Amino acid sequence: MRLDELLDELQVRIDEVRGTRDRVHSLLEAVVSVGRELDLAQVLRRIVEAAALLVDAEYGALGVIGPDGRRLAQFLTVGLTEEEIADIGPLPAGHGLLGEVIHHPEPLRLTDLKAHSSSHGFPAHHPPMRSFLGVPIRVRDEVFGNLYLTDKRGGVDFDTEDETVISTLSVAAGVAIDNARLYEGAQRQQLWLRANAEITESLLSGSSRPAVLELIALRAQEITGARLAHIAVPVEGVGGLVVEFASGTDGADRQGLVVPVDGTLSGAAHRSGKPVTAMRAWDDGRYPAQGPEPGPHAPGADRLGADRLGADGPGPDRLGPAVAVPLGTGGGESRGVLLLSRPAGEPAFGEGELEPLVAFAGQAALALELAERRRDAEQIALLEERDRIARDLHDLAIQRLFATGMTLQSAARLVEHEGAAERVGRAVEDLDETIKIIRSTIFGLRTKDRESGPGLRARAARAVGDAAAALGHPPRLSMEGLLDTEVPPQTADHVVAVLGELLSNAARHAGATRVGVALQAGQGEIVLTVSDDGSGIPPQGRRSGLRNLDERARSVGGSFTVELPEEGGSRLVWRAPLTEGT
Repeated sequence: MRLDELLDELQVRIDEVRGTRDRVHSLLEAVVSVGRELDLAQVLRRIVEAAALLVDAEYGALGVIGPDGRRLAQFLTVGLTEEEIADIGPLPAGHGLLGEVIHHPEPLRLTDLKAHSSSHGFPAHHPPMRSFLGVPIRVRDEVFGNLYLTDKRGGVDFDTEDETVISTLSVAAGVAIDNARLYEGAQRQQLWLRANAEITESLLSGSSRPAVLELIALRAQEITGARLAHIAVPVEGVGGLVVEFASGTDGADRQGLVVPVDGTLSGAAHRSGKPVTAMRAWDDGRYPAQGPEPGPHAPGADRLGADRLGADGPGPDRLGPAVAVPLGTGGGESRGVLLLSRPAGEPAFGEGELEPLVAFAGQAALALELAERRRDAEQIALLEERDRIARDLHDLAIQRLFATGMTLQSAARLVEHEGAAERVGRAVEDLDETIKIIRSTIFGLRTKDRESGPGLRARAARAVGDAAAALGHPPRLSMEGLLDTEVPPQTADHVVAVLGELLSNAARHAGATRVGVALQAGQGEIVLTVSDDGSGIPPQGRRSGLRNLDERARSVGGSFTVELPEEGGSRLVWRAPLTEGT
């Protein structure tokens, strides 16, 4: 061999050694970079970026396997712009070639990925890809996810050395992910403990039921990174769960809506008394009522209400992984359900998160229990006060009046003047009539307690539920105050009748796609507000029904007003005092 050829070969070997040294150095830098982070999201992002850089791949992705072990719960990409990701549509679920590495967690290297038997092609607007390298990432004995790399720059294929480098990186990635998850779990546990302490303090300080439920939902939303949080409770006479508080995506619109028990996450958790999770609640076959709905004017539109998890189509704002946690302990139907949903593409709710969530939901159950006990105590106090008044009237007032009447009757015989005797006789008759009135009042106080039926809260909820069929969607219902104890029975009857009439008018004449009902008792009056986004009330329209509602209000000392907002629709307000006969 000539000297120049020997020198050329030596230079090639030197370049190869330098290349290997540089690659090993890059690998070590990548391992250090990945292991430096403790935030799990940042760890995953660094892993996929380092993998693409190490093998000079144009595109890279990291798919996190969901709790079911079959589908991808999270998919992070490198090489695609935000616009390209939006054009492609929903992130992959783990079928086709991506699923091949899930089902067979071993390195997979291909010259042309389209030629593989598991390849299903690309969705619309997806950039073309040819070469492929897939490597699983293991955390201890668990397959956490997979690294997917495509299109090595320069048009060459991935080689054995590329596979070795990525396999080595995956080992370091598994350690980094494990450390980040342990750190994240410890941090989250501290947040749950603080939230539990805050809720306990709120309960002991006598906060109202709505305030405690709001605190529970907001803290759960913050700690889990959920975009939506709501608490739905069963209400007598309603065939579903009524959302008592909602926060996050469309929270104001969801509050008061009725969630069906059949075919929804919340319904399944309520019936079973156990947490229920879904990686993509809006297209999970187990919960058909959870998915996209018909248009707003179609029959049954919005039938799901607050459990419509992102039914507005794919996109960055779609809701994704969700969990429904029953409020209560043990099996059987719960007192309500806490529903949380993260944005699409975020991690699914894993086993490690469910345990503190269940304990946290126990605080919500305690809040509901305490609120019910307070309401019962108020009712008992009211009944005891009625009984005391009746007893005092019978034992004291009636006896004194009767004795006074006897005294006057005796004195009448001693009165010689005819006019004076007649007046004494009339006074005795008045006393007898007063005794009859008091006895009637005593009877009313006692029979009212024995014959009381469903409270105003349950009757109003039933009226709203009955109107859903005629409207084509359930109205939003919000109720505040001591509706069952402070509102007189006659006024409660008027409220239920007015509510039914207003909902019937909305169904027949308004053409509304949204109807809201608010019922509030407090500050000496009860206020019923029914609003809609319909056609409003034309000036020449029939108003006999509205006049009847106005007459009802005036008969109990209240008022009835009709408002036509500039944005359209109508707002009807019926109010009455909480004291009968005012």
